[in-house]
Amino acid sequence: MAIPTGPVTASTDAERAMFDFVDAYDRAYENAALEHGLSVAQACVLGRLARQVGMRELADELGCDASNVTQIIRRLEARGLVRRQPHPDDRRSRQIVRTPEGALLYAAFEKSFEFARSAAANLTAREQDQLAALLRKALHGPRDPDA
Repeated sequence: MAIPTGPVTASTDAERAMFDFVDAYDRAYENAALEHGLSVAQACVLGRLARQVGMRELADELGCDASNVTQIIRRLEARGLVRRQPHPDDRRSRQIVRTPEGALLYAAFEKSFEFARSAAANLTAREQDQLAALLRKALHGPRDPDA
């Protein structure tokens, strides 16, 4: 279940709109994951495996403890969606890769997770560009080179 992370009471209309958008995004992501028999965490991990990645790097990218990632990987391995393989440059370490089955399942998940595409379709191309710039500015401040 997605847990709202915003303020209990938004103080501005912009804060309320951002909270509502993030909440709707989270619910749609969770529903798409469940539709494919995945937890939110499993869908997120599968999405990060577009390239080979080590367990520590994956944990760092996700901002979580390595033991949590290990449990998620074990569950995905049990379903045949990922596998561990030796690192090409360091045989002592292992990398995680999606299996062909994992790639197919993740592609189906991505296709069914239409929230962002549907939301963007409500905007003109110019509005989409403005929104992208404003979101980057909100996340990174006015000095963002992409703003």
